[in-house]
Formats: sequence, structure tokens, C-alpha cells
Amino acid sequence: MKVTIVGAGAVGASCAEYIAIKDFASEVVIIDIKENFAEGKAMDLMQTASLNGFDTLITGSTNDYSKTANSDVAVITSGIPRKPGMTREELIGINAGIVKSVASSVLKHSPNVIFIVVSNPMDTMAYLTHKALGLPKNRIIGMGGALDSARFKYRLAEALGCPASDVEGMVIGGHSDTGMIPLTRLAARNSVPVSKFLSEEKISEVAEATKVGGATLTKMLGTSAWYAPGAAVSSMVQAIACDHKKMFPCSALLEGEYGLDDISIGVPCIIGKNGIESIVELDLTDAEKEKLTTSAEAVRKTNGLLEETVN
Repeated sequence: MKVTIVGAGAVGASCAEYIAIKDFASEVVIIDIKENFAEGKAMDLMQTASLNGFDTLITGSTNDYSKTANSDVAVITSGIPRKPGMTREELIGINAGIVKSVASSVLKHSPNVIFIVVSNPMDTMAYLTHKALGLPKNRIIGMGGALDSARFKYRLAEALGCPASDVEGMVIGGHSDTGMIPLTRLAARNSVPVSKFLSEEKISEVAEATKVGGATLTKMLGTSAWYAPGAAVSSMVQAIACDHKKMFPCSALLEGEYGLDDISIGVPCIIGKNGIESIVELDLTDAEKEKLTTSAEAVRKTNGLLEETVN
């Protein structure tokens, strides 16, 4: 399998590192607009191959998309990262043009590629990619829900005082501080509802900490996080490469599912060799449905800013 990663910043490099270490891809190409930046990141990572025991070939390129030809999966991380106090939505003016351009360039050389969109605002960037490229909806996936759910499970494990491997939890809805919907009702420790261990107040605290997980790290780091996003992407790419049929909450284009249409938003999906193999429709409570509707309205508002970019 050949994987292209557009953007050689911290998130892109983290994606490349985790994919290489898992050793399921034959080649990873990192591409960036900055002269020699992707080449340098690739060289640095290749110098860890004998130490980390992987055989994946990692190469870099400065804006030469011919090097990405025949990629099976392309990960779009390009764009400016969040700064402290900046919302994901505030990035749209700059990042929309970047994402549209790079996605078109990748598709030109890899007509069968599956896209994983990471750039923020992620749901809107995934929607833009759908509209700009006109590909079947299974081939464009927004990463956000996989990351948000990992952060939810981290907070649950922290509250429970147990290993993260004991915990199950899922976040649906928009990938934003106000749009995320941690499904606390379904969260469990080894199939036992977390409500058996935690008070309602503590569960609510976990949910709120999850929603601002990205903003919390941005404030602490001075920029967007990269380790967890890279790990989330690598797990999704691996599910495609190995046809795992694994369930991830991710931003998918809905066409009636959950009563929503013409919108990319986080819902549970089965990910395999064809990208999104199917969308799983959960039996949500009325309160959860209302939250999803509210989240969708916020995403649509952000999508409304795309008109000039798409056209």
C-alpha cells in the first residue's frame, strides 16, 4: 500500500511515523509546499527505521504531486494550525482554498485514492472535498470522531482509575468544542456501564473535558496537538490497508442517515478496503437526537461560508 500525507508539519510527520512503525504500508510519501521540509522530515524518519524495526519506505517531496502517483490513501493535514484562542471555524478562509487545491492535485495522479481529511474545520473541509471532487462518498473520510473518541476514553480511564484498554466510548457530532456529543449513556468499562462506577456529576465533567480536549492542548502547547491525531489517522489507514472492517466514529457524508442530508458530520462507520463500508445508525435517545441536530446546524452554518471557495 502507498500512502500520501499532504503537509509535513507536526501532525503530518506524526501520521507518517505511526504508519511506518506499524509496518503495514510499503511506501509513505510526505509532500509540502516548503522547500526541502518534507524531504528533511522523511530523511529523519528513515533514520529511525533500523531502530524501530520497520521496512516502510518514506520519501518527501516539495510540491511535486507526481511523486504521489498511484496512492491508495491520501491524508490531508495541510493548512494553518489552531493558535490559542482560535476556533476551528476561524481557519476556514485560509484552509478551504488549500484543501481544495491539494485534494485536486492528489486525485489527478491517484484516481482511485481514498481521502482522510484532518485539516480544520474538519467536517467542513471533508464536505468541501466531497463537493470539489464529486467522488463516491465512501472515499472521503473526516478523521475527527476517531480522535475525539480517543480523548473521551482517555478522560473516562482517568476518572475510573483504570487502563484505557478497559474503556469503551464514542463521540459523534461535529468536530468542534460545542458540536461534540460524547455518548456517556453507552460508555462502558468491560461492558459494564460507567454509571456503575461514576456519579452523574463526574460523568458530566468527563464529557465537558472531552469537548474542549483540543482547545485545552492548544492552550498548553501553543499550537494544535499532533501525537493523538497522528495515531488516530494511522489506525484508520491501517483499517483500510488491512480491510479490518473496524468501527470508527468519523465524518461521513450523510444522505438521509440520522435524518440528515447533504452534510459531513461524525457518525459511527465501518472502515475497510473501500473506505467507508457502511454507516452505523445508532438508536439515539430524544435528547441525543436533539444534540445531533443542533451540532448539524452549527456545521451547516460553517459550510455556508464555503460557497465562494467551492464555486
